[in-house]
Amino acid sequence: MGTTIDVEALCLKKGLRITEQRRVIARVLSEVNDHPDVEALHHRVAAIDPRISIATVYRTVKLFEEAGIIERHEFQGGRSRYETVQDEHHDHLIDIETGRVIEFHDAELEELQQKIAARLGFRLADHRMELYGVAIKAKG
Repeated sequence: MGTTIDVEALCLKKGLRITEQRRVIARVLSEVNDHPDVEALHHRVAAIDPRISIATVYRTVKLFEEAGIIERHEFQGGRSRYETVQDEHHDHLIDIETGRVIEFHDAELEELQQKIAARLGFRLADHRMELYGVAIKAKG
């Protein structure tokens, strides 16, 4: 969580051809600390190179996703949002009022999930957890 990932280096490692436009998109993806949708990503990319179309961003995101460099999240009630693939597992808490996504990891929760799977006769291979909430307003 919060780890900077060199998306361009991952592209090269996976044998993807890196055009100048892909390089800009990769750089922007390497620097994000949120989970942008394609429109937000395009806005950031266009600030660097206004010649990059939203269609190019869509195609590049699809290519990067298929290569396992980024992953798509379809959080409730919203557009597909993206983040770089992380080595470290984490879950998400989504503020339903603002759309803000908070990444978290809880060892107790992970252990409980393993126990539940075992109790039901399974070894947990993978999981995703998305919690949706509303921020508690401070009183006074």
